[in-house]
Amino acid sequence: MGDSVCAHKELTGGWAKAAQLPQPDMSGLAIKDEHLKRALLGQDFLVVDGAMGTQLQERGLADAGQIPELLNFSHPDDIAAIHKAYVDAGAEVITTNTFGANRLKLEGAASVEDVYRAAAECARAAGAPYIAGDVGPTGALLEPMGTMSFEEAYDLFAEQVRAVAAAGCDVVLIETMADLREAKAALLAAQENCDLPVFATMTFGEDGRTFLGTSPEVAAEVLSSMGAHAVGLNCSLGPAELLGAAQDMARRCRCPLMAQPNAGLPRVEDGVTVFDVSPEDFAAAMEGMLDAGASIIGGCCGTSPEYTRQLRRMADARRVPTPRTYDPACVLCSAQEAVVLPVGVPRIAVIGERINPTGKPKLKAALRVGDLDYLVGEAVSQQELGADVLDVNVGLPELDEPAVLAAAVDKLSSTVTLPLVVDSSDPVAVEAAVRGYAGKPLINSVNGKRESLEAVLPIVKRYGCAVIGLALDEEGIPPTAEGRFAVAERIVEAAERHGIPRTDVVIDCLTMACATNQSEALEILRAVTMVKERLGVRTALGVSNISFGLPQRNMVNSTFLAAAFGCGLDMPILNPKAKRYTDTVNTFRVLNCQDAGAVDFIGEYADAADPYMAGAAGSG
Repeated sequence: MGDSVCAHKELTGGWAKAAQLPQPDMSGLAIKDEHLKRALLGQDFLVVDGAMGTQLQERGLADAGQIPELLNFSHPDDIAAIHKAYVDAGAEVITTNTFGANRLKLEGAASVEDVYRAAAECARAAGAPYIAGDVGPTGALLEPMGTMSFEEAYDLFAEQVRAVAAAGCDVVLIETMADLREAKAALLAAQENCDLPVFATMTFGEDGRTFLGTSPEVAAEVLSSMGAHAVGLNCSLGPAELLGAAQDMARRCRCPLMAQPNAGLPRVEDGVTVFDVSPEDFAAAMEGMLDAGASIIGGCCGTSPEYTRQLRRMADARRVPTPRTYDPACVLCSAQEAVVLPVGVPRIAVIGERINPTGKPKLKAALRVGDLDYLVGEAVSQQELGADVLDVNVGLPELDEPAVLAAAVDKLSSTVTLPLVVDSSDPVAVEAAVRGYAGKPLINSVNGKRESLEAVLPIVKRYGCAVIGLALDEEGIPPTAEGRFAVAERIVEAAERHGIPRTDVVIDCLTMACATNQSEALEILRAVTMVKERLGVRTALGVSNISFGLPQRNMVNSTFLAAAFGCGLDMPILNPKAKRYTDTVNTFRVLNCQDAGAVDFIGEYADAADPYMAGAAGSG
């Protein structure tokens, strides 16, 4: 994975052997026929139509200021003729003329349901094999960039999705999204308001990111983890310019890959918008998309039926899509960055623990008066000190935890770029926080109790999160490594039954205070090794718990941390402000080859004084 997805280069390293795409859960899904089902499995090509706007312009129907969706009422024969031209060229999926058919953009000129019904009738009259109900952006910016809330966007999309289903469409197509949070609102609205397959595409600029800074890899990871049935890209640029983005998406996409580029960049000649990539050149450039594994293919701005005809020939010549694999990894994302721990590669990621009121009077006071800026200060300092992920816990008994946790996550995600850990024992608070989060968070936590598994795992699955599993159950924390492993195994198996892959499960074998549970210290380390080797999942530990009740706590903690790394610890939960911790982390990243060539280590310590030398200041 390239630098664009992960500012922390040391987290990525090399990639393990690629894995076959997971089989999607199609239970309860309304799939029109076997060909569409095979396409959803990535086994058949699906050719989608091209640009409605270009065709409206050619027919003189694209008047400035006009709402294009109203043409479904005033010029249904023309709209049907456009659709039929694409059907005749070989398109199987016809996209309804409803890109802006939401309540805001229609401005009361027609109801959302009526627009989708009329649009679907036009596609049906053209003989469309499959009708995709088109859902574009709301046209408003979501908070914090704008004023629209996540749930307001969700409500707009939900109204559209219900209209798509009522109109008899076969697929929901969410397209041309630049805001990952808006795309998530649309995807959730589709999943929760209909039983149709859902395709989702984002649009990327020349810098390889969306307008709001999301990379192709992050978009693919988040949307496919949430359960979209196809994920991809459309619009903005031509196929040659978008090839790298498609290849990046392919590595992180768990479902079929979709590609609908423009016919190049538009320009105006003699008052007419033209595009500079011919159908033949478009097809030639699309070969790379198909080689990358794109199996749902079409065009966007500037692509006439002739472009579709070229794509149809390509699909027919290849007959079946290029078999596509993806890189299995534990991935956590904000909207801008991802932390990637590849399967089979020794890599560590530090979870900053400072945003937790336990033992922190200043943080408690800030939470009680609603001072979320204090949390931002803690987040920024941890990011600057090398944390890779930030734990967020606001649990005080007198607070409305669901409201405060959701507000804290919103505030932090708009000010820092690190992925977040949503930390709460209250499933209601967890869901409130992860629902509108523009990324893929780590939920902390679930445990082996049946009540916990049944409450938390559905949230993990619904929102495409990763989860920490605590090695405890109704009997408490087992004193032996074997007991902890048995609980961990039950958690992993329960997660898989809910459709959560092992790559999204992190097990915390639970650190106990050595002063009162000395015999368990080595059992904890043995449990980490057993979980890592036998279950193949990532591991986490709260490091500082080991030293409660002992002098020289930093010494004890750093020694335990080093031992845990040697046993397979991947995600230490620690205070990045404690230099001994960071020294141990930086040193281990040399030993596990995460710091390639020890470049970072040499840069940090080449001229540093040894704190144990006589006269050296401080003790770390």
